[in-house]
Amino acid sequence: MKNLTIVHHPIAQTSLSRLRDIRTKPEEFRHQARRIAACLAVEALASLPVRQHSVTTPMGQAMGFETAANVILVPILRAGLGLVEPILEFIPEATVWHVGLYRDETTLEPVEYYNKIPKIDETAFCIVLDPMLATAGSAIRACKILKERGAQNIRMICLLAAPEGIRNFQAELPEIPIFTAAVDSHLNDIGYIVPGLGDAGDRMFHTSL
Repeated sequence: MKNLTIVHHPIAQTSLSRLRDIRTKPEEFRHQARRIAACLAVEALASLPVRQHSVTTPMGQAMGFETAANVILVPILRAGLGLVEPILEFIPEATVWHVGLYRDETTLEPVEYYNKIPKIDETAFCIVLDPMLATAGSAIRACKILKERGAQNIRMICLLAAPEGIRNFQAELPEIPIFTAAVDSHLNDIGYIVPGLGDAGDRMFHTSL
């Protein structure tokens, strides 16, 4: 599949195994999700533009670099929130905006309930964050919201994806690259990724019944 990057880094893959394990508790689940998010973000930001500047070291002058574009993180509420912190660790100046979407369990279509995203500078690097790319309905809607606000440089980060979700996403937004730690077998009849890891939001925030 074009415009798809599967990050095979050992840290990402060992953390993904912990996420899949039904015995993993919420605190550990959040920790491992953050580790994967950091690995994916490093790949997603590899083409982030930089500019040179002079740095004074204890021994003299050196050529240094600083980022030359604003980075905007857009977690899809609520599960996307768990992927923000590790990226802010190495890009603390990033802006964080939120999009509230949930999947209607009958139609499997996204329902929008929160959106305060303003006009976006076309030079900004926007990263949409959602743990699962299942049907991709929410991810597609979030990316389209950003495009409607002026974004021209968007990346999609998800911990795990289904082939159906990738196909749906790329049919609508072929120009937006996807970064994930794995592509699983398929979606089941209620739209969950198989073998997957269950409901990421419920496991992350301990809300499963």
